[in-house]
Amino acid sequence: MCGRYSITTPLEALTELFDIESGLNLRPRYNVAPTQDVPVLRLGETGRELVTMYWGLVPFWAKDKSIGAKMINARSETAAQKPSFRQAFAKRRCLIPADGFYEWKTEAKVKQPWRITMADGAPFAFAGLWETWNDKDAGETLVSCSILTTEANDTLRPIHHRMPVILPREAHARWLAEPAQDLLKPWDGPALVTGKVSRHVNNARNDDPECLEPLVPEQASFL
Repeated sequence: MCGRYSITTPLEALTELFDIESGLNLRPRYNVAPTQDVPVLRLGETGRELVTMYWGLVPFWAKDKSIGAKMINARSETAAQKPSFRQAFAKRRCLIPADGFYEWKTEAKVKQPWRITMADGAPFAFAGLWETWNDKDAGETLVSCSILTTEANDTLRPIHHRMPVILPREAHARWLAEPAQDLLKPWDGPALVTGKVSRHVNNARNDDPECLEPLVPEQASFL
């Protein structure tokens, strides 16, 4: 699964990654959590656009948006058939930029967070789905998204059995254009690196550079 991630990459680098221009004002996010607004790349009426969406997909038929908290991830193996995701899978795919994500592993009865990044620290994109939900009571529209997951690759498997679907740059255009199931597989591109970080990241209210700090052995005994 993917329940937290970071996107601290400057906007200029993201627009280069996605080959777009954007006036979106983004601040560094060190600990992005579900139900928060996140940057997302989608196909708009005039081409690619970088917008913000609520993280936690709310199906168009939902009675209220609280269901989104349970829809932060969609299993790539079944998303095309699930009522919550199948329309988005067919018609509304997106890319969700990140430069790292977190997973937790229980060690000595304690959930220890790990951070996963590209070996060179470069930004990348998760495969995602998006949906529009109309709040009839408030007369407002919510645009929300979900991150697709798949089986973990060899690097992630010792930490968690699932991982987010990471798409290589050459697959971005195809994913946005068609529901290409063959792209939804464990990452097999440039090396990912993993490392323990402080449990400071466990609290979703903490969104600062300390979330990225590697955990050294001397620190572990004090946490």
